[in-house]
Amino acid sequence: MTVKDTICAIATGMGGSGIGIIRVSGNEAISICDRIFSGKKKIADMETYTAAFGNIVDKSDKEKILDEVVVLLMRAPRSYTTEDTVELDCHGNSFLLRKVLELLIREGARIAEPGEFTKRAYMGGRIDMTEAEAVMDMINAEGNAALSASVNQLKGSLRNKITELREGIIYDTAYIESALDDPENYSLDGFSERLEKKVDDSINEIDRLLKTYDDGRILKEGIRTVIVGKPNVGKSSILNMILEEDRAIVTNIEGTTRDTLEEYIHLNGVHLKLIDTAGIRDTSDVVEKIGVEKACENIDKADLVLFIVDGARELDENDERIIKHFSDKTVITIINKDDLERVADTSKLQELLKEAGCVPRILTVSAKEKAGREELSSLISELFIKGEAHYNDQIIISRERHKEALSDAFAALKRVKDSIQDGAPEDFYTIDLMAAYESLGLVIGETLEDDLADKIFSEFCMGK
Repeated sequence: MTVKDTICAIATGMGGSGIGIIRVSGNEAISICDRIFSGKKKIADMETYTAAFGNIVDKSDKEKILDEVVVLLMRAPRSYTTEDTVELDCHGNSFLLRKVLELLIREGARIAEPGEFTKRAYMGGRIDMTEAEAVMDMINAEGNAALSASVNQLKGSLRNKITELREGIIYDTAYIESALDDPENYSLDGFSERLEKKVDDSINEIDRLLKTYDDGRILKEGIRTVIVGKPNVGKSSILNMILEEDRAIVTNIEGTTRDTLEEYIHLNGVHLKLIDTAGIRDTSDVVEKIGVEKACENIDKADLVLFIVDGARELDENDERIIKHFSDKTVITIINKDDLERVADTSKLQELLKEAGCVPRILTVSAKEKAGREELSSLISELFIKGEAHYNDQIIISRERHKEALSDAFAALKRVKDSIQDGAPEDFYTIDLMAAYESLGLVIGETLEDDLADKIFSEFCMGK
């Protein structure tokens, strides 16, 4: 990939729509588009941030008109990519858009790789890596809180905080090195005490960011909600009730669900990633056993566990075995089949949950009668919604690579503090100070290797 190329891509979704936008960016964007555009004026003669109406024509086919379009021009460097950028607002017919793309390619452009427009904005210095990632998070945001957090990051909130931390670190590092080289003009008397306080402040800031990761991940990916229980208690029926559609196969035969089934849903303002699992029990069936192991693994990874109990059957060793997996988990216990006579001992169920370290949150529902969905929805909201305004001005992290880089910086600064407390020479501090500086640089892309940058941008959608 080179920035000398002129790239093009469809920037809107494929399928029938009123408008379909083709974005063109690069040194030759204006001249290439001029060769297929016919209007009252050439694009080259237009002022930046202006629009023109005209036709897309195929000059190789007797000036055949393909479409009526509006052309938008954004000249470098004040464009999304920092390059000359032309957007062609065509009619939203996917066949027509592909024909226009073919003309652009014939005139010298090439199809953009996923995320290449945003990568050029990053390479041009208009945005840093956190802002680039925020672009994709905005596109994928599933709710007001997630959108607010993405907008906040796009405005540079995380970048500003990381930059502030790095500036403090590099200043102290430079001061130490200057004092060691020129002790007559730079004194280190009392410096260690002052540095320790600054390091403590930085450690606390990084720790605060790290503590936002779980909230950030949930905002970005949804609450990982695992539905578990022994066979034939109505797990798949509960899934269908929550989704309000028959998504999972439901039968009276135990072991119908052999593998996990994943669905996404907005429930009362909360974004859930629902995972229906195989019934957990002792079994000699090889395939079912794999499903049981997967169910147990999903419990370990869950943000929320929906534990389904058959209210018309007594609790047994399978229920007790499942509950033992719930240590330190947020669990909602759902007693299903409320349309039948209650047999399950609720008091014993509460005791088992308490023994496992769980808060006994018990709901009674009837998946068959579709009763209890609203109560479940309200309880989940109470557990996970802390007020969406909480995210409007708070800096949060939502990506694993941010967490890893910040954790490395945290560890490096802890080593600096240990060196100060051990009375180590000042030049020892600079090694770990620079390690923290480099790790923080990974967050914003200052010290990001090319192959990692390529991987990040490859996850973007086409045309962005």
